Amino acid sequence: MALPSAAFILSSPSSSSSAATAALASPRLINRRVPSIGSLPLPLSRWWNRSSRNMLPLKQLPRSFFSNREHYWHKCHNFLPTRCCSNSNAAAEGPLLPQNDSSIVHDLLEFLNESWTPFHATADAKRLLVGAGFQSLKEEDEWNVIPGGRYFFTRNMSTIIAFAVGQKYQAGNGFHIVAAHTDSPCPKLKPISAVSKSGFLNVGVQTYGAGLWHTWFDRDLSVAGRVLLKMNNGSLIHKLVKVTRPILRIPTLAIHLDRSVNTDGFKPNFETHLVPVLATQLRCGANSVDSSSTHHSRLLQLLSEQLDCEIEEIADLELNVCDTQPSCIGGAEQEFIFSGRLDNLVSSFCALRALLDTCKDSADLADETSVRMVALFDNEEVGSDSAQGAGSPAMFQAISRISKQLSKGVEYEGLVERSIRRSFLVSADMAHALHPNYADRHEDHHQPKLHEGIVIKHNANQRYATTATTAFLFKEVARARGIPTQNFVVRNDMGCGSTIGPILASGVGIRTVDCGIPQLSMHSVREVCGTGDVDISYNHFKAFYELFSSVDQQLIVDG
Repeated sequence: MALPSAAFILSSPSSSSSAATAALASPRLINRRVPSIGSLPLPLSRWWNRSSRNMLPLKQLPRSFFSNREHYWHKCHNFLPTRCCSNSNAAAEGPLLPQNDSSIVHDLLEFLNESWTPFHATADAKRLLVGAGFQSLKEEDEWNVIPGGRYFFTRNMSTIIAFAVGQKYQAGNGFHIVAAHTDSPCPKLKPISAVSKSGFLNVGVQTYGAGLWHTWFDRDLSVAGRVLLKMNNGSLIHKLVKVTRPILRIPTLAIHLDRSVNTDGFKPNFETHLVPVLATQLRCGANSVDSSSTHHSRLLQLLSEQLDCEIEEIADLELNVCDTQPSCIGGAEQEFIFSGRLDNLVSSFCALRALLDTCKDSADLADETSVRMVALFDNEEVGSDSAQGAGSPAMFQAISRISKQLSKGVEYEGLVERSIRRSFLVSADMAHALHPNYADRHEDHHQPKLHEGIVIKHNANQRYATTATTAFLFKEVARARGIPTQNFVVRNDMGCGSTIGPILASGVGIRTVDCGIPQLSMHSVREVCGTGDVDISYNHFKAFYELFSSVDQQLIVDG
């Protein structure tokens, strides 16, 4: 069992080098606090007490140890007692993972646990891109884009667009894009969040998106987001913050005071009942309530401690309420991912990894005639109508600038328009898996199942942008690699959600297919998808980047 919050690893009394071989954590966990013994499963706590005298700080490990972190769990599993590895409480701390070198599930879990907000998701995506050698651009600067180059830029630090230019790209060629979104439904702090009721310090929130808000009650919650710090010289600094320990709770009313809740349903008022508790006035002291304060001083103190700054330096903030329970593997066969924000961080990560792994260096782009792109937008859950949403011109402006840069200064007629008509967009958002307890909510012949392939979404009323031709081309890519696909349409007597697909298809005029990984509990604080579908989606997106240029030549529609 891995210990994600531990700053030390256990070592053999006879050899410090064997400690490295028996490591219990990845490089990300350096300098994090050791868990209290009371928080460990009982068999492991006894073992920990016996062994804790022989400990080695992770920072003293040789760099070579971290060069093959994909196998760290295999080493841990051989080192730890069987009783510890099989303990039923181990999932949230460090789940068993598929022993498959090509699986990205382990890396997805890390991404999910880092990405509490769109800001953190963008920052982690940026870290991965920089580590892979992609060059950072700024939208306000002049660009210098060349064939074989790999680039990215961010907008609002919550949207990120990355692209790699084929070595054989010629002016007017197309863009092959996978687009997803970084945001998820959650409560967000109000501009004035300090609320005091009945001796409690509460935090005022507003609901973001169409969440299943009843699932947020009785959860261990905290805050994360961004803070603007005003420095002594008057400058402002943009910093991300995450308070990892539970500091908030939205308690339900006892059944003794709401006897009809199980028969009439749980029907909270989201303005008066969905108000997290931060602390009691008694414990915070007489000065804890300040009617002129925008946010509770105790909350600001927690943020300042996390940011290592003074409370007075906090000029403004934008915070989400987040569930603190880690993402993990679940199910009797270790086949599920239990996590918040699966919609749509799973699609975002699969798309990003597919781009990274098909553009590792210039050799991967030697025969490519297009531009490979991934676009991860903010604000999809509220309609995408923002400067950083898919409704903005961010992607179109990037296509235009890249096309003109690669034309080498020659003014070609209809250059950008021709590039768009040769382009193809995969709108990747999570899909509705068949629910075993509500099977009647699915149309009889369109029932997506876990582990059976990415779901292609169809809707005659254009709530999804898929057409027969775009579905065919996307399926042809899958057939070439033996990758399964599924189809979905909503029942005629039910409403249908939508995605960024129709927004981009109508706004830019690009051929689009809507698809997604099947999942359960969509928009809950804790969602479910299949581990197998993550790797299927990743491989499908890889095939799209590598094969679409040749597949696209098979079908001519507007001849």
